[in-house]
Amino acid sequence: MTTNAKLLARRTKAIPRGVSTATPIFAARAENARLWDAEGREYIDFAGGIAVLNTGHRHPKVIAAVRAQLDCFTHTAFQVCAYEPYIELAEKLNARAPIAGEARTILFTTGAEAVENAVKIARAATGRSGVICFSGAFHGRTALTMAMTGKVAPYKNQFGPSSADVFHVPFPASRYSVDVETSLLVLDHVLRADIGPDRVAAIVLEPVQGEGGFHQAPLELMRALRKLCDTYGIVLIADEVQSGFARTGKLFAMEHYDVHADLITMAKSLAGGFPLSGVVGRADIMDRVDPGGLGGTYGGSPIGCAAALAVLDVIETEDLCARAEALGARAKARLKEIQTRNDMAPIDDIRGLGSMIAFDLITERGGAAPDGAAAKRTTVRALEEGLILLSCGVSGETIRLLYPLTIEDDLFDQGLLRLETALKLQA
Repeated sequence: MTTNAKLLARRTKAIPRGVSTATPIFAARAENARLWDAEGREYIDFAGGIAVLNTGHRHPKVIAAVRAQLDCFTHTAFQVCAYEPYIELAEKLNARAPIAGEARTILFTTGAEAVENAVKIARAATGRSGVICFSGAFHGRTALTMAMTGKVAPYKNQFGPSSADVFHVPFPASRYSVDVETSLLVLDHVLRADIGPDRVAAIVLEPVQGEGGFHQAPLELMRALRKLCDTYGIVLIADEVQSGFARTGKLFAMEHYDVHADLITMAKSLAGGFPLSGVVGRADIMDRVDPGGLGGTYGGSPIGCAAALAVLDVIETEDLCARAEALGARAKARLKEIQTRNDMAPIDDIRGLGSMIAFDLITERGGAAPDGAAAKRTTVRALEEGLILLSCGVSGETIRLLYPLTIEDDLFDQGLLRLETALKLQA
């Protein structure tokens, strides 16, 4: 019989330790918000493949669309022989993305690839090289996106000098005593001391930080960045790899603001579990790259495009934006009740848009010091209770909830109960 332990031993021998896995279990099958491991044990999935499964594991409409595409063809390379699903998906994203004016979309495979190409587009459009990002951000693990990521360990350790002309500004978060005024003061300092605004191609930020702890960019910050970018001809890039596709109660998190980004990167839940990413942005910026300057052999896979078209249909027909709001309100209410109980681990700063919900573990009730060790213990205990749960945050202190938005009500309640059990103090 195949067991988790046997598979873990094989994994250790065959795969380098540089790629880590949050749990010691191995998936055998999954359905919507349930996952069964190699030993047949059932889990409730509150991780969603790191925000990839907003429409759940194996949504019937997504699987049907993929099967239909498989009967036609699996690959041509869009640069060799184009196909309609790519065009149709681009048309739908252009129409629905919060981009001012006419839009264009190009498709890739991974989130990091989307972010890196967004920077390439901004550099081509402006003739500049500088990129400004924020602390706590996660933009990827490629050479450029690793430099853009605002956290050293584990993403930058051991890998030598970062790419040039990438600068960081502290992201506003009360947990770290940073407000919007402080962020803007540091940004002004960077523009006076390190790189002039006439050399900056792009400012890149997540509307809601993912790995950084699910902290939302304040409206005042977004407005100030938009004004700065308009003044100096800088491209404003919103990295929505984790926050997109109904997770925050909107198709894109940027819809919560009254200003627009110039480019938006997307991936994760775009294709319901199939590898697909993209950049949607202003046509006058997107069209500045010469033919052949963008692309990739697998970029815009026909299988991924078929899946993504089905995902957009599911989001609309099942009203997943409203579902995200409803589930998020229920989760936050339950967490606030847990926060008041003395038999629970001390938690703080329950937050989130829609169903992009998080809270922090702290060292003592009424305090503010983050407790990454307690967050890790919580994820381990949750797994023992049959709940797959992820932590994040600058100090690893944050628990994030990324359940499928299609989760059944009774299963959602069971998941919250298991979370409560994982947070209960042990005698």
